[in-house]
Amino acid sequence: MEALSIDQFLDSLWLERGLSQNTLESYRHDLRLVEIFLATRLVSLCSASSLDLIDYFSCRLSGEKEYKNASTARLMSALRRYYQYLCREKIREDDPSAKLESPKIIKPLPKSLSESEVDGLLSSPDLTDSVQFRDKAMLELLYATGLRVSELVGLSMEEINLKQGVVRVTGKGDKTRLVPLGEEAIYWVERYIEEARPDLLKGQSSDVLFPSRRATVMVRQTFWHRIKFYAQLCGIDKEALSPHVLRHAFATHLLNYGADLRVVQMLLGHSNLSTTQIYTHIAQDRLKELHQEHHPRA
Repeated sequence: MEALSIDQFLDSLWLERGLSQNTLESYRHDLRLVEIFLATRLVSLCSASSLDLIDYFSCRLSGEKEYKNASTARLMSALRRYYQYLCREKIREDDPSAKLESPKIIKPLPKSLSESEVDGLLSSPDLTDSVQFRDKAMLELLYATGLRVSELVGLSMEEINLKQGVVRVTGKGDKTRLVPLGEEAIYWVERYIEEARPDLLKGQSSDVLFPSRRATVMVRQTFWHRIKFYAQLCGIDKEALSPHVLRHAFATHLLNYGADLRVVQMLLGHSNLSTTQIYTHIAQDRLKELHQEHHPRA
């Protein structure tokens, strides 16, 4: 049986499906773990049988480390795609992953902030500091557009048009969408570009809209730390936080005020309406709270 490296498989997956780099790296990590386990049995990943894979998952479940259902499901997805690719390429005839059953995953509702909590978060940065002024503009832009953090930190100067009030976003699968900014975000981004961005660049040339202290592209983890910092300043419970906390608030608050679900889907860049529908449950919960709080017979 002809061997096929994990890197070769991932290259083909990237070309065919356009998966994000984060997903590909997760697949690489997961498949390497299985490959290392099989090597102790003198079996290659390419030639593994169903029993070999079942043995791996048995050892995984009985080990000291606890794995979440989501990570196990992701690993099974990587294995299925790997062996389906081998079958398509005629490298092997059978799919040993076909008999594996993925664990059931109960997706929790995304946690969202109230409007007052969002106001507190957006008011936390100190505008006398260039870094915090940048953060203020980023937070305003996030809440106004519902961008993913990865989309936000990757924005270039040419992708935002303040005169027209839109930002051009390249999302998952390299799909492009135009998202309106709103007056508040336009105001703060414009001020940031004039007052704080030159200080961050320190004379260097860069097309990055929101550069780091080193005038380079900011990594997602850095901005996540910034969000937690401001949340602590304004007293927001850490349990209510996630890197996409303002994206969730954007969607939920739009629906609370009667926005059409398909419009929200387009703004968020969701390929499936079912993904956007998660937010309707949060909006309904909020409506129930308001009803109980204000209706005389609630």
